[in-house]
Amino acid sequence: MRFSAPVIMALAAVANAATEEPAKISAETLTKMMPDQKCEGKDGDCRTPAQAAPFIEKSMARYHINNTNEIAAIVSLMALESGNFTYKHNVYPGRRGQGTVNMQMANFNLEYAKSIPCIQGKVANITTVEGASNATLDYILSLVTVDKYNFGSAAWYYTTKCLPESRDALQKNITEGFATYMKCVGVPVEAGGERETYFNRAKAAFGLS
Repeated sequence: MRFSAPVIMALAAVANAATEEPAKISAETLTKMMPDQKCEGKDGDCRTPAQAAPFIEKSMARYHINNTNEIAAIVSLMALESGNFTYKHNVYPGRRGQGTVNMQMANFNLEYAKSIPCIQGKVANITTVEGASNATLDYILSLVTVDKYNFGSAAWYYTTKCLPESRDALQKNITEGFATYMKCVGVPVEAGGERETYFNRAKAAFGLS
């Protein structure tokens, strides 16, 4: 069987994507992105770059995210939404059930919990968060804010809610792709704003600028 040149090129691109080495996520990289990060004097939710890095790296591997552009975009979102890994739950305005490192809403936390084999049985009888009690919302959040799940929520959301559009866009052009990704998340990217600042720091930390 013969393949045309375009088909051969497409197959090669798929093969390269499958074998691409993931970016290393080190404490040093995270510190460059969050130079003012400190956990001293903060509550038990706070995690240092050294504590967070192994969990983030494993989450990218778990959800097969190998492209450095994608990783930088996702990690910048995590850092901003969690206040430099300080919070695991929404503090302002204090919305019950909202949390994890990317501050996803309660409905996504329930969906995320149901996707994790080790804890899905604990939420098997919860079908919706609509009208759920504070106790139920807190319970769901407690399951997914254990470190190994907390630092995996952003990668889960990205791969289940934002593909293929965000992946295609980020791999093609990281700046335009970031806007596409944030549109999927449901937030704007304002020129000179905090979200853009974190994104630019992430690009520099991962050697992309």
